Amino acid sequence: MTIHHPLGIVARQYFTFAQDEPMPLDSGETLGPITLAYETYGTLNAARSNAILICHALSGDAHAAGLSPDGKIGWWDDCIGPGKAFDTNKYFVVCSNVIGGCQGSTGPSSINPRTGKPYALGFPVITIADMVRAQRHLIDYLGIEKLLAVAGGSMGGMQVLQWTVSYPERVRAALPLATTARHSPMLIAFSEVGRQAIFADPNWRDGNYYDDGARPNTGLALARMIGHITYLSEESMHQKFGRRLQGRENYGYDFCTEFAVESYLHYKGNRFTERFDANSYLYITKAMDYFDLANGHGSLTQAFARSAAIMYLVVSFTSDWLYPSYHSKELVSALTAIGADVTYCNLQSTWGHDAFLLEVETMTRLIADFLDRVVAHHRIPLP
Repeated sequence: MTIHHPLGIVARQYFTFAQDEPMPLDSGETLGPITLAYETYGTLNAARSNAILICHALSGDAHAAGLSPDGKIGWWDDCIGPGKAFDTNKYFVVCSNVIGGCQGSTGPSSINPRTGKPYALGFPVITIADMVRAQRHLIDYLGIEKLLAVAGGSMGGMQVLQWTVSYPERVRAALPLATTARHSPMLIAFSEVGRQAIFADPNWRDGNYYDDGARPNTGLALARMIGHITYLSEESMHQKFGRRLQGRENYGYDFCTEFAVESYLHYKGNRFTERFDANSYLYITKAMDYFDLANGHGSLTQAFARSAAIMYLVVSFTSDWLYPSYHSKELVSALTAIGADVTYCNLQSTWGHDAFLLEVETMTRLIADFLDRVVAHHRIPLP
């Protein structure tokens, strides 16, 4: 069967920098050389003013839209493409895999040039600000002086917010979706349980598992199962699974997988191990736990002090208990205090945290209208 897709086959590209002068990190360490895997969609206009940077969530990567050479559809394909929320007939869209990741960008599974072996736990601990610092080098490489917008949900939204604080002069608009200005104690607790699941896997071996074949897939799958529960809502789980049994009509009175929701979580966990690295999970969740936008600024309002010229679209969802609406309302309050142009929508949805990926029709209208307003305000010439 031939699959036809509006964006066709999208090839991943790579950018390497910090070879002569390693990039400084928040921890005080440096990292270099650094490779970023990225993809682009649409056409950059002559003024180089129609570029939108898409930032991915914890388990995402650079492949945000279109078909990869192996036939996989991008993780936000519903919203990126011709006529979609991020309309590639109008905008030049860029998405890169974060440093610390395992989908082409430099991370713990990459080869350390000093040793000729994978970094493993020799990779330096990174932050969301470090991820954004690396993205800024990519935007420089692409010759883009100022982004039309930066957009992303969950951890992607954290990167969006960090962009507005670290490089406010490089951003015209920001779309932080289903996100937070800092990880709460509850979120840190969930992250730690996931990390402990990996540590407890005998195949983890203090992170040195790359050359031995057996990987800590049991621990990584369990970490993913725990995390995936937080992306759903009680109502969506009732609607999707209820108390339905999987593959049997009656209770087995044993400890085999019986309920449909159990089977689903096992499936999600096992599939995750096919494309993700356990050490990357450790590093990225730690970066999320460290994230606190007000840290070093005194308050959230002071953190945004240089960001008043940026136009914001802040979106939360009523059933999101991972990043409840009050997290977004704190953002809106701080942005309002500095006089920023901020639009806030708390959308009704039963999908939980994943709503920013699943409420496609609503998100398309909301994002498209907001970007039209940004384009009109800044008089951006479109292709």
